[in-house]
Amino acid sequence: MKSYKILTAAALVLALSACQGNKAKLDCTVSDTPEASLVLKQLNGTATEVLDTVKTDASGHFAYKLEVKEGNPEFVYVYNGDTRLASLLLEKGETAVVKADALGNYEVSGSEGSVLLKQGDDSFRDFAGKLISMSESGASQGAINKVYVDHYRQSVKFVLTNCKSLAVIPVLYENIGGSAATFSGVNDALIFRSVCDSLKTVYPDSKYVRALEQETARREQLFNLNNRLKAADPRSYPELKMPSVDGTVANLDSLGAKYTLLYFWNDSEYTHKIFNLETLKPVYEQYHSRGLEIYAISVNADKSAWAQVVKSQELPWVNVNDGLGLSSASLTLYNVQRVPTILLVSEKGIDQIPVRDKAVRNAVAKALK
Repeated sequence: MKSYKILTAAALVLALSACQGNKAKLDCTVSDTPEASLVLKQLNGTATEVLDTVKTDASGHFAYKLEVKEGNPEFVYVYNGDTRLASLLLEKGETAVVKADALGNYEVSGSEGSVLLKQGDDSFRDFAGKLISMSESGASQGAINKVYVDHYRQSVKFVLTNCKSLAVIPVLYENIGGSAATFSGVNDALIFRSVCDSLKTVYPDSKYVRALEQETARREQLFNLNNRLKAADPRSYPELKMPSVDGTVANLDSLGAKYTLLYFWNDSEYTHKIFNLETLKPVYEQYHSRGLEIYAISVNADKSAWAQVVKSQELPWVNVNDGLGLSSASLTLYNVQRVPTILLVSEKGIDQIPVRDKAVRNAVAKALK
């Protein structure tokens, strides 16, 4: 009995140690915020969500423990209202010590990833500040371009030097005002691939690496399409090669139709499915033998659900889906701003048609008269 109790106690100690080992700790002091309510946020995909609310003591200090799984570091941010006070990348077992002020200036130690994350944040903050100042002072476009190029080069060096740390991910997604991205060039797909492959060797199970893989694949599609367009014979419309519902690759240029309706839709939308049956099917049945084809691109990332809709509706035309949803390179290639969109494509060029029954019927009838 005694030996049994000793073994049980030892097992309990090991279990408690293992449980504590799955935590990361945050030891934070924010000056000038005595007994204040601060918000902790956690990155989920590309957006942050509230993790918890903490209250500082009389000296502006608080401590917090967060569960972090092995091989899955977490991005955590400390906010006071709308002001971000600190950005952290926490590994299992780390204790990040943060000293900050109410303006968002901070220092961090005890967490290697958080130190690197701060370097990236500081560089971007400096860059954004310069752009705002130059814009307000009426600086020339050439001077502004030079600041951008300098920051871009620094960012490339940072992500390639630290390509095995998740701290580089926010740098890859940097943008100002939601549109001006640091890594906006088509050739940046090569940088994304290099970093993504390096991170997969260290964090193969990380949700952030999986998301980066999807973005890398999207950028590679654009890169490959750009190269194909440069090498292709001149034509009046960009080529598309996408996976079809039967598992083969459907080539837009090889359809052999006089006119093709390039139809961007979402099979999860009820109105789109009705449009298939009430408008597109009758038009296809009437004009297919006279040279009409439909190349329907679904932007539903759930390819299984898409295939079921195509089969249940018995859609007779070419149905494709690359599984990238609204990140599909086909949308960028044809400058599609909203779904649904219908384009009438031929050797004569591309015409956009309103997604209305009468408009589609009239456009096809006029083209094939």
